Amino acid sequence: MANIVVIGTGYVGSVSGACLADFGNYVTCVDNNIDKIEKLKKGIIPIYESGLDAIVERNIISGRLRFTTNLADAVKSNNVVFIAVGTPPRDDGSADLSYVETVAREIGRAIESYTVVVDKSTVPVGTGRKVSDWIGEELKKKGADIPYDVVSNPEFLREGSAVQDFTHPDRVVIGTESERARKIMKEVYRALYLNETPYIETNRESAEMIKYASNAFLALKITFINEIANLCEKIGANVQDVAKAMGRDGRIGAKFLHPGPGYGGSCFPKDTQAMARIGRDFGSPLSLVETTIAANERQRLKMTDKIEAGFGGPGSLAGRTIAILGLAFKQDTDDMRESPAISICEGLVKRGAKLRVWDPAAMKEAVWRLDAIKDSVFFANGEYDAIEGAGALVILTPWNQFRNLDLVNIKKALTLPLFFDLRNIYKREEVEEAGLQYFSVGR
Repeated sequence: MANIVVIGTGYVGSVSGACLADFGNYVTCVDNNIDKIEKLKKGIIPIYESGLDAIVERNIISGRLRFTTNLADAVKSNNVVFIAVGTPPRDDGSADLSYVETVAREIGRAIESYTVVVDKSTVPVGTGRKVSDWIGEELKKKGADIPYDVVSNPEFLREGSAVQDFTHPDRVVIGTESERARKIMKEVYRALYLNETPYIETNRESAEMIKYASNAFLALKITFINEIANLCEKIGANVQDVAKAMGRDGRIGAKFLHPGPGYGGSCFPKDTQAMARIGRDFGSPLSLVETTIAANERQRLKMTDKIEAGFGGPGSLAGRTIAILGLAFKQDTDDMRESPAISICEGLVKRGAKLRVWDPAAMKEAVWRLDAIKDSVFFANGEYDAIEGAGALVILTPWNQFRNLDLVNIKKALTLPLFFDLRNIYKREEVEEAGLQYFSVGR
């Protein structure tokens, strides 16, 4: 059992804090957003994540999980401090570490005894050293000689399955050269250690690189199958058959071989840009990562072109109404950060279309994410409300409830029989049997 502080109650912080408490640790979550903290004290979760609310509720009741805005008091009374604040991209693609620096300096001003400071945020290689320096500078200012260690412990959480990923991880990466800190981190994750979860023990720089390299590779894998899908359309092949056969090869694996409108979310776009920037800064350009970023942007444009072509080609979208199902970057989350849906919706409106949109979880976020085109967007009250009177249906997020739509009634509701399945969740024959013209990706 460890006494832990988690600074930041965004996606990573809230999931990490709740799950660490569920492991039997005593956890204090800190955030400077008073409204968010007050809601969390009542068990109101700021994010949409399956199963998280139940974990928060039971650990609040047990007394293992608490929330506060007072960082200094929390840090003084705990020996492990996780930094889980945002590292948004700057205009040049590099990660903005200003939040990390602010928190690190506050930690330095607050600690009174040996503390393990853990970088949980996704940060560029070398950030652990910077965090150590920032803490040291604050200790020097107050004339204190207090020991501490900085550990890199990257997260590998998929939105929509983050609780499962945290409690049943493929691996736990611990980046430190301090044996004392390493032992404490193993105590933090004791529940996983007893379940024989693989541990990767390395230095901070390697741990930081593991996170970026993993996300860049997965982004590359998604982009690769999208480009194969585009080629399949030209030559008459079926990308799903191709991907299935590829995935059977143990050296490749089946995950992330699902073609669509491109990757999005809070990690892949930000992390590929940051990694490309790191490569340039160190004089070792990552050409595959650079190409992946460019290809992903092209894929979104191709989807807009595909829809326009289905209507009849350039200029055919003017005055048309299109139903959009799915706005989050993936199912089982309300996250629209870097969602392909945003650029596709904006592209359709730019070409003259009006939209009727619906997402089971992301409607609140969609109102401000789509603010630039709000005059051309109707926010529907359900999937069939979105479809009513539209000229075409476009599926952008593969929510389960979109996988079994009433195709016959959709045909009656649409003014044109156009069905764009950009996640390949339907079979062509079943859609065409309902009298709809079917468009997919790579088939």
